[in-house]
Amino acid sequence: QVQLVESGGGLVQPGGSLRLSCAASGITFSVYTIKWYRQTPEKQRELVALISRAGSTNYADSVKGRFTISRDNAKNMVYLQMNNLKPEDTAVYYCNADIESLGRLRNYWGQGTQVTVSS
Repeated sequence: QVQLVESGGGLVQPGGSLRLSCAASGITFSVYTIKWYRQTPEKQRELVALISRAGSTNYADSVKGRFTISRDNAKNMVYLQMNNLKPEDTAVYYCNADIESLGRLRNYWGQGTQVTVSS
């Protein structure tokens, strides 16, 4: 009954920016730790960024200083601001969240959104 829906992907030139969004919806629930992953056919799924319920953040070394994860708990929204994008950032980006609903904690995945960085 709880779902994550992502948006904001697209095609950008190197050095450009994108902001990805992830919206959680469903019956009464609480969203805890949220992560952004990315995946390409050539690489295993990689953890890009993490944000706790209270707002503490962590980033992969490859995106530190360029990406910012944030959340709006009142709106059940999560964002990934991506600046100074590089071709190596090209991937499908997935939102992942630990969500408690009806007394049960489960892990959910969004459907993914394509980010392509190319001249």
